[in-house]
Amino acid sequence: MPDRLIAETPFVRRARRTNRRIRLFCFPHAGAGASAFAAWPDLLPPEVEVVAVQLPGREDRVGEPHPASVDVAVRMVAVALRPYLQGPYAFFGHSGGALLAFELARALRKRGTQPGHLFLSGQSAPGHDIAAPELHRLSDDDLRAAVRSMDGTSDGVFTDPELMKLLLPTLRADFTLWENHRHRPDQPLSVPVTALGGDTDPRAPVSGLRAWEEQTTGAFSVEVFPGGHFYLHDSEAELAGLVGGALLGREPAYTGQGGRN
Repeated sequence: MPDRLIAETPFVRRARRTNRRIRLFCFPHAGAGASAFAAWPDLLPPEVEVVAVQLPGREDRVGEPHPASVDVAVRMVAVALRPYLQGPYAFFGHSGGALLAFELARALRKRGTQPGHLFLSGQSAPGHDIAAPELHRLSDDDLRAAVRSMDGTSDGVFTDPELMKLLLPTLRADFTLWENHRHRPDQPLSVPVTALGGDTDPRAPVSGLRAWEEQTTGAFSVEVFPGGHFYLHDSEAELAGLVGGALLGREPAYTGQGGRN
């Protein structure tokens, strides 16, 4: 069914579209899996086929070891997605997922292919990160409190010991992955980039979003929504309207505070 994400490979959850014009690969934030994009097939135009990436160590892959480094994760995903990179495609990533989407786009360029558009959400550009404590070094209690303060997870999760027992190792592994990653400068990409974020997000301020312009020679824009790091939970329909409009060359359904360059 086109309105459901169906598991096709360990890495891929796809909502098939018979009239597909473009595929949108979605990369979730730390601790999350493909289900973070479960509503997107119903929110995006029918010409956009959603492919949500399911990394090892989460949801139905919780028993698998996490990637040891960003380079390993990029190689794994690049190989897994190869059969799906036929025809036009784009990437959307939130927070750590935005960095994975960006690094994957750079890796794929070396293989002769690039996404037609990058949507990078809730993440400052490399070299413009805020000074903040490294979350992967916190105690379990402090890590739980830090994640809870981001308002991206239901309070019920934090009061369920069994759920927290499953979630904390994944969160710690993801934060370890990205907080230990060191950006290697390279030539800018040549694809359109849209940087997105919340207007009160301390982890990805507007200045950090605008700095993504340094990473592309293509068209660049910034879109700012009301909210914090997980602004997309409250603005999911508006966000999907903006993404769908950009992918299909239509007037976006949302005009935020960031404006277009």
